[in-house]
Amino acid sequence: MFFHFTKGPHFKKSKEGMNPLKKKPRSKQTNPTKALPDWMKVRVSFPKDSDPLSVVRAEVETRELHTVCESASCPNLNHCWNRKTATYMLAGDICTRRCQYCDVAFGKPKSLDQSEPEKVARSVEALGLKHVVLTAVNRDDLKDGGANHFAETIQKIKTYSPHCTVEVLIPDFKAKEESLQILYAAKPHIINHNIETVERLFPTITPQKNYRRSLEVLAHIAKHGFVTKSGLILGLGESELDIKTCLEDLFAHGVRMLTIGQYLQPGPTHYPVQSFVAPEVFDFWKERAYQIGFKTVASGPLVRSSYHADEYFDFKTENLPTV
Repeated sequence: MFFHFTKGPHFKKSKEGMNPLKKKPRSKQTNPTKALPDWMKVRVSFPKDSDPLSVVRAEVETRELHTVCESASCPNLNHCWNRKTATYMLAGDICTRRCQYCDVAFGKPKSLDQSEPEKVARSVEALGLKHVVLTAVNRDDLKDGGANHFAETIQKIKTYSPHCTVEVLIPDFKAKEESLQILYAAKPHIINHNIETVERLFPTITPQKNYRRSLEVLAHIAKHGFVTKSGLILGLGESELDIKTCLEDLFAHGVRMLTIGQYLQPGPTHYPVQSFVAPEVFDFWKERAYQIGFKTVASGPLVRSSYHADEYFDFKTENLPTV
Protein backbone atom coordinates (compact mmCIF):
# COMPACT_ATOMS: atom_id res chain seq x y z
CA MET A 1 0.00 0.00 0.00
CA PHE A 2 1.32 3.44 -0.94
CA PHE A 3 0.62 6.62 0.99
CA HIS A 4 1.33 10.12 -0.27
CA PHE A 5 1.81 11.98 2.96
CA THR A 6 3.75 14.35 5.12
CA LYS A 7 2.63 12.83 8.41
CA GLY A 8 2.87 9.05 8.55
CA PRO A 9 -0.20 6.86 9.08
CA HIS A 10 0.14 5.59 12.65
CA PHE A 11 -2.94 3.33 12.63
CA LYS A 12 -3.61 3.86 16.35
CA LYS A 13 -4.06 7.12 18.19
CA SER A 14 -1.25 7.29 20.73
CA LYS A 15 -1.04 9.60 23.72
CA GLU A 16 1.66 11.59 21.96
CA GLY A 17 -0.62 12.39 19.07
CA MET A 18 -3.10 14.04 21.42
CA ASN A 19 -0.93 16.99 22.48
CA PRO A 20 -3.24 19.99 21.83
CA LEU A 21 -0.27 22.36 21.55
CA LYS A 22 0.60 20.77 18.21
CA LYS A 23 -2.40 22.63 16.81
CA LYS A 24 -0.93 26.03 17.66
CA PRO A 25 0.04 27.92 14.49
CA ARG A 26 3.73 28.35 13.77
CA SER A 27 3.18 31.67 12.07
CA LYS A 28 0.40 34.06 11.08
CA GLN A 29 0.87 33.13 7.45
CA THR A 30 -0.91 30.16 5.89
CA ASN A 31 1.08 28.14 3.38
CA PRO A 32 -0.86 25.30 1.76
CA THR A 33 1.21 22.14 1.56
CA LYS A 34 2.41 21.14 -1.90
CA ALA A 35 1.79 17.84 -3.64
CA LEU A 36 4.72 15.50 -3.12
CA PRO A 37 6.73 14.08 -6.03
CA ASP A 38 6.66 10.37 -6.79
CA TRP A 39 9.98 9.69 -5.06
CA MET A 40 8.48 10.79 -1.74
CA LYS A 41 5.87 8.03 -1.75
CA VAL A 42 6.26 5.60 1.13
CA ARG A 43 5.13 2.01 1.10
CA VAL A 44 3.47 0.81 4.32
CA SER A 45 1.16 -1.98 5.40
CA PHE A 46 -1.34 -2.23 8.22
CA PRO A 47 0.43 -3.99 11.09
CA LYS A 48 -0.64 -7.07 12.99
CA ASP A 49 -0.38 -7.17 16.78
CA SER A 50 2.65 -9.44 16.48
CA ASP A 51 4.53 -7.17 14.06
CA PRO A 52 7.59 -5.25 15.35
CA LEU A 53 5.78 -1.93 14.75
CA SER A 54 3.00 -2.97 17.12
CA VAL A 55 5.52 -4.26 19.66
CA VAL A 56 7.39 -0.93 19.69
CA ARG A 57 4.15 1.07 19.91
CA ALA A 58 2.90 -1.04 22.82
CA GLU A 59 6.25 -0.66 24.60
CA VAL A 60 6.31 3.13 24.17
CA GLU A 61 2.68 3.61 25.18
CA THR A 62 2.79 1.27 28.16
CA ARG A 63 5.70 3.16 29.67
CA GLU A 64 4.23 6.55 28.62
CA LEU A 65 7.35 7.54 26.71
CA HIS A 66 7.76 10.06 23.92
CA THR A 67 9.46 9.46 20.59
CA VAL A 68 10.60 12.05 18.08
CA CYS A 69 9.19 9.65 15.48
CA GLU A 70 5.66 10.68 16.44
CA SER A 71 6.20 14.11 17.95
CA ALA A 72 7.99 15.38 14.84
CA SER A 73 5.72 13.45 12.42
CA CYS A 74 8.61 11.56 10.84
CA PRO A 75 7.67 9.88 7.53
CA ASN A 76 9.90 6.91 8.40
CA LEU A 77 7.99 5.92 11.55
CA ASN A 78 6.49 2.72 10.15
CA HIS A 79 9.74 1.67 8.48
CA CYS A 80 11.89 2.24 11.57
CA TRP A 81 9.44 0.78 14.07
CA ASN A 82 9.15 -2.31 11.88
CA ARG A 83 12.93 -2.60 12.29
CA LYS A 84 12.29 -2.48 16.05
CA THR A 85 14.02 0.88 16.40
CA ALA A 86 12.78 4.22 17.70
CA THR A 87 14.29 7.51 18.80
CA TYR A 88 13.33 8.33 22.37
CA MET A 89 12.56 11.98 23.06
CA LEU A 90 13.43 13.04 26.59
CA ALA A 91 12.16 15.88 28.80
CA GLY A 92 8.58 15.83 27.58
CA ASP A 93 6.97 16.69 24.26
CA ILE A 94 6.76 20.48 24.57
CA CYS A 95 9.67 22.54 23.25
CA THR A 96 10.60 26.04 24.45
CA ARG A 97 11.56 27.08 20.91
CA ARG A 98 9.33 27.63 17.89
CA CYS A 99 11.34 26.66 14.81
CA GLN A 100 9.42 27.20 11.58
CA TYR A 101 10.19 23.77 10.11
CA CYS A 102 9.50 21.57 13.16
CA ASP A 103 6.28 19.79 14.16
CA VAL A 104 7.15 19.25 17.82
CA ALA A 105 4.72 21.17 20.03
CA PHE A 106 6.01 24.42 21.54
CA GLY A 107 4.98 26.26 24.68
CA LYS A 108 5.59 26.05 28.42
CA PRO A 109 6.98 22.59 29.27
CA LYS A 110 5.87 20.50 32.20
CA SER A 111 8.21 19.53 35.03
CA LEU A 112 10.71 16.80 34.21
CA ASP A 113 9.53 13.24 34.77
CA GLN A 114 12.20 12.02 37.17
CA SER A 115 11.29 8.39 36.40
CA GLU A 116 11.84 8.83 32.66
CA PRO A 117 15.55 7.76 32.57
CA GLU A 118 14.64 4.49 34.28
CA LYS A 119 11.64 3.92 31.99
CA VAL A 120 13.66 4.59 28.84
CA ALA A 121 16.46 2.28 29.97
CA ARG A 122 14.00 -0.48 30.78
CA SER A 123 12.38 0.00 27.38
CA VAL A 124 15.75 -0.32 25.63
CA GLU A 125 16.38 -3.48 27.60
CA ALA A 126 12.93 -4.93 26.82
CA LEU A 127 13.32 -4.31 23.09
CA GLY A 128 16.83 -5.76 23.11
CA LEU A 129 18.30 -2.76 21.30
CA LYS A 130 21.96 -2.85 20.26
CA HIS A 131 22.01 0.85 19.33
CA VAL A 132 19.75 3.54 20.74
CA VAL A 133 19.22 7.19 19.81
CA LEU A 134 18.17 9.69 22.47
CA THR A 135 17.02 13.21 21.72
CA ALA A 136 15.11 15.87 23.63
CA VAL A 137 13.09 19.00 23.22
CA ASN A 138 14.83 22.29 23.94
CA ARG A 139 14.44 23.06 27.64
CA ASP A 140 15.61 26.65 27.92
CA ASP A 141 13.58 26.85 31.12
CA LEU A 142 16.12 24.62 32.89
CA LYS A 143 19.48 25.90 34.08
CA ASP A 144 21.35 22.97 32.53
CA GLY A 145 19.07 22.76 29.47
CA GLY A 146 18.26 19.16 30.38
CA ALA A 147 21.86 17.89 30.31
CA ASN A 148 21.56 16.04 33.61
CA HIS A 149 18.44 14.28 32.34
CA PHE A 150 20.37 13.11 29.27
CA ALA A 151 23.28 11.94 31.43
CA GLU A 152 21.10 9.99 33.85
CA THR A 153 19.31 8.25 30.96
CA ILE A 154 22.62 7.28 29.34
CA GLN A 155 23.92 5.88 32.62
CA LYS A 156 20.74 3.88 33.20
CA ILE A 157 20.92 2.40 29.71
CA LYS A 158 24.53 1.34 30.29
CA THR A 159 23.45 -0.33 33.53
CA TYR A 160 20.68 -2.44 32.01
CA SER A 161 22.07 -2.83 28.45
CA PRO A 162 25.87 -2.65 28.74
CA HIS A 163 26.45 -3.75 25.16
CA CYS A 164 24.09 -1.16 23.66
CA THR A 165 25.78 1.79 21.97
CA VAL A 166 24.24 5.17 22.76
CA GLU A 167 23.84 8.04 20.29
CA VAL A 168 22.49 11.37 21.52
CA LEU A 169 20.96 14.12 19.39
CA ILE A 170 21.25 17.20 21.57
CA PRO A 171 20.00 20.79 21.54
CA ASP A 172 22.66 23.51 21.66
CA PHE A 173 22.39 23.94 25.48
CA LYS A 174 23.10 27.60 24.64
CA ALA A 175 26.73 26.44 24.32
CA LYS A 176 27.05 26.27 28.12
CA GLU A 177 30.31 24.62 29.09
CA GLU A 178 28.86 23.13 32.28
CA SER A 179 25.97 21.48 30.42
CA LEU A 180 28.25 19.95 27.81
CA GLN A 181 30.61 18.64 30.49
CA ILE A 182 27.69 16.93 32.25
CA LEU A 183 26.89 15.16 28.98
CA TYR A 184 30.52 14.20 28.35
CA ALA A 185 30.81 12.63 31.79
CA ALA A 186 28.10 10.12 30.83
CA LYS A 187 30.20 9.06 27.80
CA PRO A 188 27.71 8.52 24.98
CA HIS A 189 29.24 6.87 21.94
CA ILE A 190 28.09 9.44 19.36
CA ILE A 191 27.03 13.04 19.94
CA ASN A 192 24.87 14.63 17.25
CA HIS A 193 23.82 18.26 17.08
CA ASN A 194 21.95 19.15 13.91
CA ILE A 195 22.85 22.34 12.08
CA GLU A 196 19.47 21.95 10.28
CA THR A 197 19.86 24.70 7.68
CA VAL A 198 22.41 27.01 6.09
CA GLU A 199 23.62 30.19 7.79
CA ARG A 200 21.69 32.59 5.53
CA LEU A 201 18.35 30.99 6.47
CA PHE A 202 18.86 30.69 10.24
CA PRO A 203 17.11 34.00 11.12
CA THR A 204 14.00 32.92 9.22
CA ILE A 205 13.84 29.17 9.80
CA THR A 206 15.10 28.89 13.36
CA PRO A 207 15.32 32.38 14.88
CA GLN A 208 15.92 31.21 18.45
CA LYS A 209 19.06 29.37 17.41
CA ASN A 210 22.36 30.63 16.07
CA TYR A 211 24.44 29.10 13.27
CA ARG A 212 27.81 30.06 14.76
CA ARG A 213 26.77 28.87 18.21
CA SER A 214 25.85 25.48 16.79
CA LEU A 215 29.24 25.25 15.07
CA GLU A 216 30.87 26.20 18.36
CA VAL A 217 29.05 23.35 20.12
CA LEU A 218 30.08 20.85 17.43
CA ALA A 219 33.72 21.94 17.63
CA HIS A 220 33.61 21.60 21.42
CA ILE A 221 32.26 18.05 21.13
CA ALA A 222 34.92 17.05 18.63
CA LYS A 223 37.76 18.57 20.68
CA HIS A 224 36.69 16.41 23.61
CA GLY A 225 37.22 13.27 21.56
CA PHE A 226 33.66 12.27 20.79
CA VAL A 227 32.41 10.98 17.46
CA THR A 228 30.61 14.08 16.17
CA LYS A 229 27.57 14.06 13.89
CA SER A 230 25.27 16.67 12.35
CA GLY A 231 22.38 16.91 9.89
CA LEU A 232 21.27 19.29 7.16
CA ILE A 233 17.78 19.77 5.69
CA LEU A 234 17.39 20.71 2.01
CA GLY A 235 14.41 22.27 0.27
CA LEU A 236 14.20 25.40 2.42
CA GLY A 237 15.53 27.80 -0.20
CA GLU A 238 19.27 27.24 0.11
CA SER A 239 21.63 27.75 -2.84
CA GLU A 240 24.42 25.43 -3.97
CA LEU A 241 26.96 27.84 -2.51
CA ASP A 242 25.04 27.87 0.79
CA ILE A 243 25.18 24.07 0.97
CA LYS A 244 28.83 23.85 -0.02
CA THR A 245 29.79 26.45 2.58
CA CYS A 246 27.76 24.72 5.28
CA LEU A 247 29.37 21.34 4.59
CA GLU A 248 32.81 22.89 4.72
CA ASP A 249 31.94 24.66 7.98
CA LEU A 250 30.72 21.42 9.55
CA PHE A 251 33.85 19.53 8.56
CA ALA A 252 36.12 22.35 9.75
CA HIS A 253 34.39 22.20 13.14
CA GLY A 254 35.00 18.49 13.65
CA VAL A 255 31.90 16.81 12.23
CA ARG A 256 32.65 13.45 10.59
CA MET A 257 29.18 11.84 10.41
CA LEU A 258 26.58 13.62 8.27
CA THR A 259 22.94 13.22 7.28
CA ILE A 260 21.21 15.19 4.51
CA GLY A 261 17.45 14.97 3.97
CA GLN A 262 14.43 16.68 2.41
CA TYR A 263 12.28 19.16 4.31
CA LEU A 264 8.60 18.23 4.46
CA GLN A 265 6.15 20.90 5.57
CA PRO A 266 4.24 19.52 8.58
CA GLY A 267 1.26 21.87 8.41
CA PRO A 268 -0.22 24.95 6.74
CA THR A 269 1.36 27.48 9.14
CA HIS A 270 4.86 25.98 8.95
CA TYR A 271 7.52 27.30 6.61
CA PRO A 272 6.65 26.32 3.02
CA VAL A 273 8.74 23.87 1.03
CA GLN A 274 10.75 25.85 -1.51
CA SER A 275 11.80 22.83 -3.58
CA PHE A 276 11.67 19.07 -3.66
CA VAL A 277 15.25 17.97 -4.21
CA ALA A 278 15.67 15.09 -6.67
CA PRO A 279 17.37 11.88 -5.49
CA GLU A 280 20.29 12.42 -7.87
CA VAL A 281 21.00 15.79 -6.25
CA PHE A 282 21.21 14.09 -2.86
CA ASP A 283 23.67 11.65 -4.46
CA PHE A 284 25.70 14.62 -5.70
CA TRP A 285 25.95 16.14 -2.22
CA LYS A 286 26.80 12.78 -0.72
CA GLU A 287 29.75 12.45 -3.08
CA ARG A 288 30.79 16.06 -2.46
CA ALA A 289 30.67 15.47 1.31
CA TYR A 290 32.94 12.44 0.97
CA GLN A 291 35.32 14.53 -1.13
CA ILE A 292 35.42 17.15 1.65
CA GLY A 293 36.45 14.39 4.05
CA PHE A 294 33.36 13.22 5.95
CA LYS A 295 33.69 9.63 7.07
CA THR A 296 30.03 8.60 6.94
CA VAL A 297 27.29 10.26 4.88
CA ALA A 298 23.61 9.34 4.60
CA SER A 299 21.92 11.50 1.94
CA GLY A 300 18.47 11.10 0.43
CA PRO A 301 14.93 12.53 0.39
CA LEU A 302 13.73 10.47 3.37
CA VAL A 303 16.97 10.47 5.36
CA ARG A 304 16.62 11.80 8.90
CA SER A 305 19.11 12.14 11.77
CA SER A 306 18.50 8.71 13.25
CA TYR A 307 17.47 6.90 10.06
CA HIS A 308 19.31 3.53 10.09
CA ALA A 309 21.67 5.07 12.63
CA ASP A 310 22.78 1.60 13.69
CA GLU A 311 24.04 0.82 10.17
CA TYR A 312 25.93 4.00 9.28
CA PHE A 313 28.84 3.50 11.61
CA ASP A 314 31.53 0.85 12.08
CA PHE A 315 31.87 0.78 15.84
CA LYS A 316 34.64 -1.83 15.75
CA THR A 317 37.08 0.48 13.99
CA GLU A 318 36.41 3.63 15.99
CA ASN A 319 38.13 4.81 19.15
CA LEU A 320 34.93 5.08 21.17
CA PRO A 321 34.77 6.48 24.70
CA THR A 322 35.35 3.89 27.40
CA VAL A 323 32.08 2.74 29.00
